[in-house]
Amino acid sequence: MSLEVIDRHSEALFEFLWCPVCGHEVFRHIPFEGVFCKNCNTQVKLQESRESRGYEEAVLACFNTATTWNLHVDEKLRRDLPDGSARVKVLGAPGAYQVDWWSPKPDVDWIPVERREFADVEEPSEVSHLA
Repeated sequence: MSLEVIDRHSEALFEFLWCPVCGHEVFRHIPFEGVFCKNCNTQVKLQESRESRGYEEAVLACFNTATTWNLHVDEKLRRDLPDGSARVKVLGAPGAYQVDWWSPKPDVDWIPVERREFADVEEPSEVSHLA
């Protein structure tokens, strides 16, 4: 008996996604644990969307900061999610993805970090990536 692996989400989707906590674009898969941002350890879970509006792919990316390290140490390089979680709906196809909506909706109290927003800011040496 062989185990069939079903690749439900393409690499192109992960190339499009970025972490709304720190803005980095690299995610790591830890077998049996999940997918996490390589920079801040925010967890991301992907779900099929119930509604696609005719797009080839419609995916919900659910971010959770329960495992994120050092949110309290340097708020200039990270932005916590409201109540520790947020979702983004991504529509499109590989090479043509777009964000449909965020939940909760960005407002004056919370705005997701943009892709590479903190890329040109160096992290202070006293900030440790160990929780």
